[in-house]
Amino acid sequence: MRCIALFSVKGGVGKTALAVNMAHAAATLSGRRTLLWDLDAQGAASWLLKVEPRAGAKARKGLAEADLADLVQPTAFPNLDVLAADRSLRRLEADLATEGEKRLKKALKSLEDCYDRIILDCPPGLTELADQLFRAADLVVVPLIPSPLSTRALAQLSEHLATEMKSPPPVMPVFSMADRRKGLHREAMAAHPEWPVIPYAAAVEAMTATRQPLLAGRSSPAATALAGLWADVERRLTA
Repeated sequence: MRCIALFSVKGGVGKTALAVNMAHAAATLSGRRTLLWDLDAQGAASWLLKVEPRAGAKARKGLAEADLADLVQPTAFPNLDVLAADRSLRRLEADLATEGEKRLKKALKSLEDCYDRIILDCPPGLTELADQLFRAADLVVVPLIPSPLSTRALAQLSEHLATEMKSPPPVMPVFSMADRRKGLHREAMAAHPEWPVIPYAAAVEAMTATRQPLLAGRSSPAATALAGLWADVERRLTA
């Protein structure tokens, strides 16, 4: 099992759309047994895949007891399950501040016989929850809008990981919502030509209406870019 955390220092950078599409790509393109764990209390990733939390479900309790399997639900796509966000996650941060730093990693270990890939849609911000997610992740994928502020946020994340962890996970920056018509975007992408680029596309915005991953619909430049991104992630995880 390999765990990929989708993380951003701030919201509005396309993180959840990327998490949903990467999970779908893992399940369909790679044929991996895949779990998307929606850890953002807003529950957008769960909703996009048409999964609602079960009545009375409490991911916070499942995490405390390292027993998450009963909270997992299938999606309409083969090999792809979801652990949906629920209201209990709003209080998770307070729990983690007073408990062991590897609690989340232990809970994920309970799922290792069931899945090949676990995608974590993390809430934004450098918090105690984020630190636990970093300790559990084999790779941290960081979507960034091409701009000086975004690259500054990435530098802050790298500094935080170097300060807080002895062996931080590798970080993979991804330019998200990139618009080559904008000068700042072109300059940022030119400065980091090695970073993957997901172009700005109406098809990504339309996910909120279709509630379908891009690769489940018509071919588009954004879908092609997402498939390439997942291939790059797979190479890193199996190297």
